[in-house]
Amino acid sequence: MKIIHFADLHLGVEVYGKPDPTTGLDTRLLDFLAAFDKLVGYALCQKVDLVLFCGDAFKSRDPSQTQQREFARRIRKLADAGIPVFLLIGNHDLPAASGRATSTEIYDTLRIPKVTVASQATIYMIETASGPVQIAALPWPRKSGLEAKGQGDGLPLTSDEVKAKIEAAMSAKISQMAENLDPMIPAILAAHIWVDGAATASERKFILGSEPTVMLSNVALPAFDYVALGHLHKRQELGSTPPVVYSGSLERLDFGEEKDDKGFYVIEIDVRGDRKTIEHHFHKIDGRRFLTLEKTFHEGDLDPTSSVLKLLADRREDIAQAIVQLKLKMPESVAPLLRDAEIKNALKDAYYFGIAREVERQSRNRLGGDHDEALSPRQALEKYLDMKNVPESRRKELLARAEDLLAETVKI
Repeated sequence: MKIIHFADLHLGVEVYGKPDPTTGLDTRLLDFLAAFDKLVGYALCQKVDLVLFCGDAFKSRDPSQTQQREFARRIRKLADAGIPVFLLIGNHDLPAASGRATSTEIYDTLRIPKVTVASQATIYMIETASGPVQIAALPWPRKSGLEAKGQGDGLPLTSDEVKAKIEAAMSAKISQMAENLDPMIPAILAAHIWVDGAATASERKFILGSEPTVMLSNVALPAFDYVALGHLHKRQELGSTPPVVYSGSLERLDFGEEKDDKGFYVIEIDVRGDRKTIEHHFHKIDGRRFLTLEKTFHEGDLDPTSSVLKLLADRREDIAQAIVQLKLKMPESVAPLLRDAEIKNALKDAYYFGIAREVERQSRNRLGGDHDEALSPRQALEKYLDMKNVPESRRKELLARAEDLLAETVKI
């Protein structure tokens, strides 16, 4: 039995994008769809038995019709090929109000063949071409029920009390589902949660306040053959017996994920009698690259533009079709010497680029001393360069040029 595990698609992220001249769609939406297409292509080519999605199909709880259409096209392609698709509800899939539908609920409402939407914490039995598989589903928890109970008692629950109740309820539910599994049938825990100790990436900007977490020991139960997690965008394996895995987001969202590999996991379960062998591996997808370039200048740098152009020329292949941020740090005196047009032209092959200048504003100190008026021009320059801590190589160059200027002045 071969299963694909992925999560956190986040269709609708359009940062660093622009309208595509052919389709009119945002180019970043096309990036995310291209990553999804690679997963679908792999599933069809390898004839996988199940595609398991662990939550957050869209960036917004109210995705546009276009985003829903593009997501549905790919789900339908898998279902039409006879591949079951399991859609777990994540926090970005939940509506703001408890009575509203989730962004993927329509598949359940229409009873689309081969598509299961898991909005409840329960065990789902999924029939595949290689036999049944049990999926213990733990979607993103809703706080509204617990908050209402607290208010009904006349004593509203504090945020910490709500968090503690949710954590206890999640752990208890996982344990209950584990006890009700058939040990002879492959079993997977699919959860959209934050496991304590897991590392985060760019989703820090999505996560505000104190979130409920679950201890690793409460999910890594021997009744599960594999624990498939969603919610955190950084790919990571938290345990091996059973494997406890965050697949991470399918495409890079921002520079917080610049160095992260993106893709999905392939799980292979071999059942022979009362023995089950489980293997899993990460399948990398080459998505949109992010690249940060940095350059620091010092007082006395006479041609900072040339230094930047050399840096960009050395990284030309990396820059091509990448989302690039160029960070330049410089003293105030160097800033006017940068030729922006030449730098932007050198970045023209980037998919997107931004240039950030960090200018060190320096107070204008007088040379000081009781005998400054008696200093020669060369002595005054030497004293100024000493005060600014100009590097020795620059110091020599500036003094040499000053000598040439002084010589020209004498001739005049």
